[in-house]
Parts: sequence; C-alpha cells; structure tokens
Amino acid sequence: MMNYPNRIGIVGGGQLGKMLTIAAKKLGFYVTVIDPTPQSPAGQVADRQIIADYKDSKAIMELSKTSDFITFEIELANDSALYKIMKKGKIVNPSPATLAIIRDKLKQKEFLTKNKIPTAEFIQISSHQDVLNAAKMFKYPFLLKARTDAYDGRGNFLIKKEQDIEKGLRKLKGRELYVEKFVKFKKELAIMIAKSMRGEIKVYPVVETFHKDNICDEVIAPAKISKTVKNKAQKLAVKVVNHLKGAGVFGIEMFLDMKDNVLVNEIAPRVHNSGHYTIEGCVTSQFEQHIRAITNLPLGNTDLISKVIVMKNILGEKNGNGIPIGIQRALRIPGVSIHIYGKKKSRPQRKMGHITVIGNNTNECLRKANRARKMIVI
Repeated sequence: MMNYPNRIGIVGGGQLGKMLTIAAKKLGFYVTVIDPTPQSPAGQVADRQIIADYKDSKAIMELSKTSDFITFEIELANDSALYKIMKKGKIVNPSPATLAIIRDKLKQKEFLTKNKIPTAEFIQISSHQDVLNAAKMFKYPFLLKARTDAYDGRGNFLIKKEQDIEKGLRKLKGRELYVEKFVKFKKELAIMIAKSMRGEIKVYPVVETFHKDNICDEVIAPAKISKTVKNKAQKLAVKVVNHLKGAGVFGIEMFLDMKDNVLVNEIAPRVHNSGHYTIEGCVTSQFEQHIRAITNLPLGNTDLISKVIVMKNILGEKNGNGIPIGIQRALRIPGVSIHIYGKKKSRPQRKMGHITVIGNNTNECLRKANRARKMIVI
C-alpha cells in the first residue's frame, strides 16, 4: 500500500517558515527546511533543518530527496535549482518561473504592464544620465530601486531633487537598478490570495497597511474603504494570480491613489507580513492556506472571525539577544496575542515578532496594540 505523501520541504527558515511549519505540523506533515542559521526560527519547530544557503543547489537537491512537496518562504531561493528538480518530477509551488519573475522587481513591473495590470510607471537605468532622463520624464520626487534582494525598503532611495541622485547611486552601488514614478496615494492596501493546485482561488479581506522607515508597522483588517474600492482590489488580485504559474498564497501590495484608482505596488510569491493577522483573525490562516494550496488539499474559509483585527510588528531596538522582556504585562491586555519568532539575535529594525489584537473597534484595537508594544523590550 502506497504511503500518503506527507513530506514538505521549505527553502527558508525565518519567521514565515516557522509559521508555515506550525501549520503543516497541525495537518500531519513532516517538514524539512533549508536555512544558513543553525536553530533558525523554522528549524526550532521543523522535523529537520538543512544548514545551507537558500541558493545552494546541492542543498535544494538534498531537500527534494526527502520531500513530496516543495515551497519557499523567501525570494532569495534559487529558482534555477528549483526548476531543475521540478523538471525531474518534483512538485514545486509556486512555480520557479513565478519566482524568477517576482524576485526581479523590474521583471515584475514588466509582467504587470504586459498583463494590463495597473502599476506605477517605471524605466530601466544603467547610468547617472539615465536617472537624469528619468527625472525629466517623471519629475521629482521619484524612486531609485534595486532590482533584486531588496525588501523592507532596503533597496529603495527616494530622489527628491537632482542632488540626491549621486547619493542614491552611491547607496545602491553595484546593483542593477530601475526608476519608478512616485505615486501620491491615500492609502496603502494589501490582500492575501490563495490558488490551489486545482486552480481554486480564495481571496482574503483587503487590509490597510502602515509603514515606518519603509517597514510594515501596522495592519488593520478590514481596510476602511468603499465597497467599490474593495471590489477593484479583489478583482485585481484575482487577475494577478491568474497570470502567475503555480499554487500557493500570494501577497499583493497596492496603492489607492487620490482618484480612487487601485495600483499594484509589489507581489510576494509567498505568505506575507500583511497577512499575519489571519492567524487569530480568519477562519483559515494564510499559513495553513498555503500548506493546503501546495499539497492539493481543499482551500479553507477566508472570512474574518472578528469585526476588527490589528497587527503590529515587534522590531528589534538594539543589538543583543532575541529574548523579549515584558510579555507577561502585555498579555494581560484583553484581546492581545503575541508571536515571538525565536531569532537568537536582535538588531535595530529586525522583525522579531508581532502583536495581534481582536475586537469591535479599530481605535481601541490600535490603542491596545501600541500599549502592548510599549511594554515589550527586545
């Protein structure tokens, strides 16, 4: 009698990998992760950790030998190595072809434009003169962006005037770049959407995101937007995933501009920070949904189970150990849930955990989230 395929391999062992592993274990899967850091967040809960870089093709080959289903939680994963094992018959989701498009932000923008999905105007650049030409086209301010390995704003530089161009080029020296027109927006929105191996699609509520220093600080679900805007955002998300190959959960970040147009800012081919609220806030979390999607299980219900959910990130404040202080006090606040990722070292702006608050009133939930955050030192 053939055994039921129950082994999942995840490239990446950070907090996303940890929460995916917990969801997978709940459904009875055996999980192996690849991460270069011993006892990574995911490695602490997985059945096995391969200590290697995300791009290590030998490690990915080793992972494939003990996995029935393979996925990734970081865009730094080696799409070429994943494609090779897929060609040998392994089930890899989302598709390595999708990863190859999305990991390169210029290719991602070209993909959106080709498929008539609204996004900010952009142009490839390779010299100082190219940036000057872009300034004439887009006017100031505009964004200078790295094409790859850029997250939480680390590959972005806002050009407000001509004198900033040289600073931006110095900061992003040695990287392939492009320029993007600055979008004046009312709100930043995000939506998680799942597509199964059978093509079934489930859409989560539209949320509003708030950023500090280009890093997500707070998420409010559901977003305070009109029904028309909500429908636009959800239809746009469905259009995006219908053009992407492979199954899984995808995070779509969007802008709502001053004329109530919805534009796609960025796509994540994986679970996403803006979907953490789903653990306490939805019938099926984004993490369980991703596991369902990549293992050919039916997708779960995406409805909210509370009127309001607020998620607030816990970022590192200084260099030191990753052990938090103050959780006991914070957990006394009604409606508060805390997730600590288990990273051994803290440093400024590093994502160390998050707080979720459920309730009936947005302002009250925000107050509780901020109060809880002030009590935690990490």
